Amino acid sequence: MVTYTGDVTPGGEAQTRQAGCVTITKVAVDPQMSNNAYLLHCEETDELVLIDAAHDAPTLLALVGDRSLTAVVTTHQHWDHHRALAEVVAATGATVVAGEPDAAAITEQTGVAVDRTVTQGDRIAVGTCDLTVIALAGHTPGSIALFWEDPTGQGHLFTGDSLFPGGVGNTFGDADAFLTLIDEVSTKIFDVYGDDVWFYPGHGGDSTLGAERPHLDEWRERGW
Repeated sequence: MVTYTGDVTPGGEAQTRQAGCVTITKVAVDPQMSNNAYLLHCEETDELVLIDAAHDAPTLLALVGDRSLTAVVTTHQHWDHHRALAEVVAATGATVVAGEPDAAAITEQTGVAVDRTVTQGDRIAVGTCDLTVIALAGHTPGSIALFWEDPTGQGHLFTGDSLFPGGVGNTFGDADAFLTLIDEVSTKIFDVYGDDVWFYPGHGGDSTLGAERPHLDEWRERGW
C-alpha cells in the first residue's frame, strides 16, 4: 500500500488511509482538471460512499469492485465534479446525494435525479459511521463539506471546492459571494473544529485546519 500523503496525480496510484472504522481512498482523475474523488469504506459493513464522481468512471468503479456503493455525494454543481455520475450510478444503483440549492442544476447537467438533498447538520451514513453535512454557500449556492470524526483520532473534512490549502474557493470576481464564502468557512469550519482536523479538497493536496488558520485574515484582506 502506498504511504498516504494526499498527493495524487491523474493516472497515478490511489492513496489509502485508515480513520477509525472508515478507510479513505483518494484518487485524482482527468489530467486537465485534476479532480479528487474520495471513496469511503466502512470496515464493519463493507459498504462504500463516493464523494464526487468527477471523471473516469472505469477508475472509480475499479476501486468499488464488487462491494456495495450505497451513495454518491456530489459536493457542488460544477461540471468537473460530476462527469462520471451517470455512469457510476447506472453501474451501482447508488443513491445520489447533493446540497439542496445545487440539486436541480446537477440533474440538469447530468440527467441524473438527486435522490436525497441535504443541508446543514444532516447525516450521511457510511455503513455504521456518519458524515456530518456542512453547508457552505459562496463557491456555489449549494456547496457542501462533509465531516467525519474518528473517535480514535483526528477529524477528517472533505471540503469540495470551498476550502483549499492557501485559501477559500474561487468566487469568480463576485465580491459578495467571496464574503459569504469566507464567512461560512470561518464560522462553520474554523470556529467549530480544531487544528488537528485534516481536510481533503476537490483538487490538489490536503492540509490541516491548524496550518491554514493563521492565514484567515490575509485571505479576507486579499478578497479572493
